[in-house]
Amino acid sequence: MPELPEAEVVARQVRDHLVGASLADMWIGRADIIREGLPSWQWYLRSTLTAVERRGKSVVLAFTKFEETRFLVAELGMTGLLLFEWARTEYQKHTHLRLLFTGGRQPELCYWNPRRFGRVSLLDQEGLEVYTRRRFGYDPTAMTWEQFWDILRARRVRLKNFLLHQQLIAGIGNIYANEALFRARLHPHRGTHRVPQARARLLYEAIRVVLAEAIEHGGSSIRDFVAPDGTRGLYAGHHLVYGHAEESCPMKCGARIRALKSERTSFYCPRCQRV
Repeated sequence: MPELPEAEVVARQVRDHLVGASLADMWIGRADIIREGLPSWQWYLRSTLTAVERRGKSVVLAFTKFEETRFLVAELGMTGLLLFEWARTEYQKHTHLRLLFTGGRQPELCYWNPRRFGRVSLLDQEGLEVYTRRRFGYDPTAMTWEQFWDILRARRVRLKNFLLHQQLIAGIGNIYANEALFRARLHPHRGTHRVPQARARLLYEAIRVVLAEAIEHGGSSIRDFVAPDGTRGLYAGHHLVYGHAEESCPMKCGARIRALKSERTSFYCPRCQRV
């Protein structure tokens, strides 16, 4: 499942290859893939892609025409990908949106999603602001320690659930929550109200380090994820606990990594991460 690092990798590649290009055509394979703004899609034709950024796990493309800017927001969801034309997957039937460009380093950008949990929204500036307020909390790569501590101590939930709450902290998913909690030596089920400030600071730093390392390695390709150019992320080879159930703890404490089965499996060391 694409999380913040994967979305950041996607945004950077699309920015490097297509900013400054003109949108020549837009092909929509299924109308229900557009969450908001379907009637306005023709406005985007002959507009210029002027910026690409990431918000949470979504990629935001900004198009400008006649001094007005509108946005295409691609939610990657569980299995969504943005792919350049020459890197498209062999399963073409799952390509639900195609953007055809002139003047860029790539002629085409495709939105591919076999499970269709992701969506695309076409928004003006006001619509983007409403969308952002509704869906995204703090960006963990930019939030301050003070902001993190304030929202942590204001809640009484399990730490893992806290990290996955996108309206509090946007972009962390199951993979990186597991990895950050292990580095901070915190059990996934410990209550947020039972985390002392010093240990919370370790978690804050661990989140930032894990996300930065994952971005540097191109994200984690566990199943479907590939970058727009078709390359796979290599950070899965650096996971310390995620997917390593029954293997020895990398801290050599003598314990084995356990898996807590729930809606999203948690991986933890019972010795290093005591409840």
